Amino acid sequence: MRVLVVEDEPLLAEAIRDGLRLEAIAADLAGDGHTALELLEVNTYDVAVLDRDVPGPSGDEIAARIVASGSGLPILMLTAADRLDDKASGFELGADDYLTKPFALRELVLRLRALDRRRAHVRPPVREIAGLRVDPFRREVQRDGRHVALTRKQFAVLEVLVAAEGGVVSAEELLERAWDVNADPFTNAVRITVSALRKRLGEPWVIATVPGVGYRIDPGTDARG
Repeated sequence: MRVLVVEDEPLLAEAIRDGLRLEAIAADLAGDGHTALELLEVNTYDVAVLDRDVPGPSGDEIAARIVASGSGLPILMLTAADRLDDKASGFELGADDYLTKPFALRELVLRLRALDRRRAHVRPPVREIAGLRVDPFRREVQRDGRHVALTRKQFAVLEVLVAAEGGVVSAEELLERAWDVNADPFTNAVRITVSALRKRLGEPWVIATVPGVGYRIDPGTDARG
């Protein structure tokens, strides 16, 4: 999952980003409304987390833009105000959920996953391909009926590959979808993670390397590359 966090308090924003990373949720940060709108233009997100009171276009304005775009992007509002009328106005703008500061990171994670599940009605909740069974909501993976234990990052990478249904996914796209905007484009993290993931899934290798292009799920290819 990749989320956009719009929050103008740097320490809080960084704490949210770091905490979400531990849950294999990639988070891009925007400290003002203009940056948020720019990121929304160039990236694809699963959920937008909006502080209502940010410089530039407010969280309310950003929410209105998202709704007007017709993207269906779920919106979680953050605010220091807990009055019912404040929450009502947020929902009227198109927010899907509301969280009052201060909040526990665990609650934010649970709410983000719930929003992602609600959006998932357009895709099968469990994906199966090449003997793999990936349940993104229980965070479980099986290969030919055998449970496979994965790290959070390995699961995030596999989820992207399986969703491509055999199509090639570039290293850049994996970096974008399983990491976040701050990831070093020259890092070898993708190669290392894919290599470790192959070993966890076992032979015959199910993840093929397409030289110079990327990776794909391909049970008929020796993917040691």
